[in-house]
Amino acid sequence: LHTMVRQAIQSKSHLLGAIAAFRALSGDSYRAGGRHSMEGIEIVKGRKSVGGWIRVGIPVGVKVDLKGPKMYDFMGTLVDFVLPRLREYNGFVLPRPSASLEKPHAASGVFSFGLPPEAMQLFPQIEVNLDAYPKPFGMHIHFITNAQGIGAQLRVMKLLSGFQIPFVRP
Repeated sequence: LHTMVRQAIQSKSHLLGAIAAFRALSGDSYRAGGRHSMEGIEIVKGRKSVGGWIRVGIPVGVKVDLKGPKMYDFMGTLVDFVLPRLREYNGFVLPRPSASLEKPHAASGVFSFGLPPEAMQLFPQIEVNLDAYPKPFGMHIHFITNAQGIGAQLRVMKLLSGFQIPFVRP
């Protein structure tokens, strides 16, 4: 999971809402009691200058990696509480039958999508104490699997549909 908070460029304090929300969703905390930097909630910093508003080393977002039981809990919450309550959402669009499966994006075992700011308020962990989060923000979710090669994208979508994540034909 990751999000970018554009206001964090002016002040790092704007990241507090995102850190608190990701902590509620994942059960992890920032640096998680001295664990390695690849675990727990991480603050994402700019790697290069982009358009004059992102500079190297400036905090711009928050991310967390979920594995094991925490990942399954998050997926269950997403499928049972959040996706059904989103307005104008029928499911994730499947690639067209004419789409080539030999392109690099189709050979990776990653499925990514974004959720609008309204979706953050639908998670029960956040909905319970909505006043504690000053501003809603959207987020990106990446499901990363070990599937590789031609047709890996289709295998990932089959796996996710087994977890009740809805897909629709274009």
